[in-house]
Amino acid sequence: MSLVTLLPFIVLIGAMFLMTRSAKKKQQAAAQMRNDMQPGTGVRTIGGMYATVKEVHDDTVLLEVAPGVHAVYAKNAIGAVLDDDEYNRIVHGDDTFTPDGTVVPDDASSLIEADATAAPDDSKVDLVKETGADTAEDGAEPKDGARSKDGAETKDGKAADGETGAK
Repeated sequence: MSLVTLLPFIVLIGAMFLMTRSAKKKQQAAAQMRNDMQPGTGVRTIGGMYATVKEVHDDTVLLEVAPGVHAVYAKNAIGAVLDDDEYNRIVHGDDTFTPDGTVVPDDASSLIEADATAAPDDSKVDLVKETGADTAEDGAEPKDGARSKDGAETKDGKAADGETGAK
C-alpha cells in the first residue's frame, strides 16, 4: 500500500482523537466544578433553576430553592456554579453588575435618528373613496341594480341565486 491511500485514514483517526480529547476535557472540567461546590454557593441546575447549596454529599447535593424549601439533586444535575456577584444579580436583582457601555433601548424609537436638515414631507395621501359618482371610471353599471357577469340582476352587488362568482 502506498502512503497516498493511507493518508485519509490517518487524518480521520487524528480528527477522531482530537474530538474525543476535547470532549474528555469538558467532562473533566464539569466534574471538577461539581466537586468544588461548597455550602453557601449559588448554582444553576441543568433545568435552569437557581438555588443555594446547603450540603454536599458523594453523589447528591442539598439545595435551598427558596427560603425554607430544600430539595435533593444529583451532582450531575448541576449545570454551573456561579460567582456570588452573578448569583445575587440574577436571583436578587442586585444591580452591582456594570455593563461595558452598551445600552439597549426599550423601544426602537431611539435607534432611528431623525435628520434635522431634511424638510418635513407635508404631502398627504388621499385614502378617502369618492362617493359622488354612481358609476365607476371604466363605465361599469351603477352599484344599485348592478348585473352579474351572466346578466342576472343583483341587489347590493350580490348574485341573485346566492352564489358569489362561483363557477
